This record gives sequence, C-alpha cells and structure tokens, in this order.
Amino acid sequence: MRTMTGRTGRNSATRKTALISLSAQGAWVILRLAEVLVGADLFVHRSARWQGEANRFESLLSLCARLFPDYRRLVFVAPCGAVVRAIAPSLKHKTTDPAVVVLDVGARYAVSLLCGHEGGANDLATEVANALGAEPVVTTTTEAAKDLVVGVGCRRGVPTVNIVAAVHAALDEVNLPLARVRLLASADLKAHEPGLLAAALELGLPVRFITAKEIRSTRRTFRRSKFVEKKVNLPAVAEPAALLAGRRTQLLLPRRVFASVTVAVAQEDLPWSG
Repeated sequence: MRTMTGRTGRNSATRKTALISLSAQGAWVILRLAEVLVGADLFVHRSARWQGEANRFESLLSLCARLFPDYRRLVFVAPCGAVVRAIAPSLKHKTTDPAVVVLDVGARYAVSLLCGHEGGANDLATEVANALGAEPVVTTTTEAAKDLVVGVGCRRGVPTVNIVAAVHAALDEVNLPLARVRLLASADLKAHEPGLLAAALELGLPVRFITAKEIRSTRRTFRRSKFVEKKVNLPAVAEPAALLAGRRTQLLLPRRVFASVTVAVAQEDLPWSG
C-alpha cells in the first residue's frame, strides 16, 4: 500500500485515528483504508446496511463530540457539508483540534478539511489518497502556493543520502529552492522503499505515489526508459510521476540521473502566476 508522508506533526503517541462512514458504500471504503491505517477504529452509522465489524452510532453530531477529545485524526466518508455541521460545535483551536479529512463515497477525493498544517490533515489527506488511489485536495495557502513536484525513481536499496542529494541537485540545476516543492512523487511500487521514505522525512515533504495503471495509461508525453520497462514493467517513473502528481503540470527538468537516483521536476501552472 501507499502510505508515506514527510512531516510528523503532533506527538505520534496520541495520534489515534477514527474512520467514519454514514453509508454501507462508505463502510467498504473505510474498511479498505483500515488495511493501511493500522489500528484505526471504525465507526458506521446504524442505518447503514453493513454486516462488518465496526462501532455503530446514531448521530454524527454526538459522535464528533465524543471523538474530538480522544482522537487526533478523523477520516469521514460523508458529504463535506454534513461533516462541517457535525464538527462545528466541537471546534476549539487549530493547535488542539484533530486533523479532519473528508472522502467522497467513490473515494475519488481526499479533502483536508480541518487543521491542515498544524494538525497534519494535509499529510493525512495525502496518506489517505495514496492508500485509495484518490486525489488529495489541500487548500492551505502555504501549501497550495507551492508549484513544484519532484518525481523520483531509484534502484532498490538506494541510501537516503543519495535521494536527498539528487533532489537538491535537480533543484540547483533549475535554480529553484526546496521551499517551492509541494511534494515528491514516485510509482506505487516504491511505496515501501526505505531510502525514499526516509528522504521524504528529511526533506519535510509528503510523497504522492502514482499507480502503475495510471502511469501506463496516461497520454502525457514523457521519455520512456527501456531499462525501467525491463526492471519494473513501467515505461518510466520520475517523469510521469512528476507530471501526474500535480495539476496542469509541465516538465521543467527532464529526468536526470544522480548515483542510481532518477529525478525529474514538473511545475504546475498556477492561475495567478501568469
């Protein structure tokens, strides 16, 4: 599964996670998500025709009042409006409220709704999106204004230091700072690559993992690699990952190879950037 983010947020010892659904369809979504967010507690509305194991509840409003003091991460499969109304009476402050992410029942979008930066909802949205193949939606100004995506491909077992150095070298080549990078991106087959995950932590960036199916089926233009195709049955990794992880992207730096690490930089065309 695809589950890595690059920032740790609040004390991990108190980061209990609740997965909440109003419907049977949503219950299937949170059940799948629970395979990745190990240890999460499941809550399903009593009216949902669901026979699986989960805590049942009558009122979303009452449930939120109970969960807010004890859980640090809440993931809802429900309409955003319903979640906003349910959590509103429990809100205290962005430094103490839990991270809240909302998914649609089709698991197409993972919306960072509350405590995006301070509480870790932005990272949680990426984590949830990676697990389900969804699109993370982050609206925090400090994050949304960043316009670079760095695609990374690497051989198995490459040290963290090599990946970190490769990212910096690629950014130096285009004379742009790390502060402009919104996220790293790679193929989902690299979701458990230790060096890549550790590099994301060191760089303070989330990682978006693009599914192999999406890379193979995209019509975006990028350079294919016979070596990568032979090794992992993909046409390439760094360039398509960089292009597909963002929106309205174009390659700013085609793939470069630095000590067994392939890096490509894509830039998003932000509407206000001209």
